[in-house]
Amino acid sequence: MDRLPKDPMMLVSSINMLLRDDEFDSLEDLCAYFERDLEEVKEELLECGFVYDEEQKQIKSAACAALK
Repeated sequence: MDRLPKDPMMLVSSINMLLRDDEFDSLEDLCAYFERDLEEVKEELLECGFVYDEEQKQIKSAACAALK
């Protein structure tokens, strides 16, 4: 993969796959590799209803994350 997808669902899926498969240790490392600003990626995800769970290294639905 040479860039992160623009489509929100593909972005979530790609980030979760790369984090799950231990390609990257954190969303910050992943964003640095793809030369994307961490805060911009987080904002893009939030606009689509997703948040990054640092503890589980996973992108989740904001609604589900709020139930914690």
